[in-house]
Amino acid sequence: FKVESVSRQRLGFGIQATGQLEPLPNQQAEVTTPVGGTVMRLLVRPGEAVQAGQPVAVMTSPELAELRTTAFDRRAAAIAAVQQAEADLRLAQETYRQQQKIATTEVQQARTELSFAQERYQKDKELLERGAIPRRTFLESETKLAAARAALTKAESRLQVSEAATQLKRAQSGVQVARSRVALSQATYQTRLRQLGAKPNQDGSITITAPIAGIVVDRETTPGESGEDAGKKIMTIVNGSSVQVAANIYEKDLKQVRLGQPVRVKVNGLPDRTFTGRIS
Repeated sequence: FKVESVSRQRLGFGIQATGQLEPLPNQQAEVTTPVGGTVMRLLVRPGEAVQAGQPVAVMTSPELAELRTTAFDRRAAAIAAVQQAEADLRLAQETYRQQQKIATTEVQQARTELSFAQERYQKDKELLERGAIPRRTFLESETKLAAARAALTKAESRLQVSEAATQLKRAQSGVQVARSRVALSQATYQTRLRQLGAKPNQDGSITITAPIAGIVVDRETTPGESGEDAGKKIMTIVNGSSVQVAANIYEKDLKQVRLGQPVRVKVNGLPDRTFTGRIS
């Protein structure tokens, strides 16, 4: 027996219940195949710790293999088109330079002939005014001057606008289009990879990474196992740094339970420790 004075004090009481430890809902993730295919290698074993983004498996996929092959074929064709377009551009540039050289020579010649016709016209005009030549001779000089001016105008317009210049612009545009096709040749393949969140490898396989950091608690696939559809479970990763307890409460005790209520938990593996928490 123990005798003591009556005093006000806090007494510990509540509901006792059994339960189990569980990971938090957002701290458990199933790693699945993003597409149908064959799992070639598993890079981690149960019990190993992994980091978010760490490679955990390698697989091949007929769908991605076909997209990759098509992308390479398109790229090869696009590169060949670029090479042809660049060859056409070099030819157009050379033709344009030659045409410009010829046109420049024609302009110089037309200017010389215009200068000569202008000088002849002025002399014949003076002679006509003095009555030294017939008017027919003056008119011939005037006609030759007009013809020389027209020839110069035609030569200068040919210098500015020529078929060679048009071909050069067309060839430059062809190079730009061909180069853009190279950039777009793998667009479908790369877009599909981004949709799947997969990392491509040089051999055509893809690497699957861990969505969260944690421990690999099980593996449900073996190397070489295939699946026609996406979503085949490979392994489960659990982050146990924070856990929750699921307690089994009888219906008659539910009225004594409320959100935010403090709880004390004892774990069989740690009998000397008491953990505290709140009902969520």
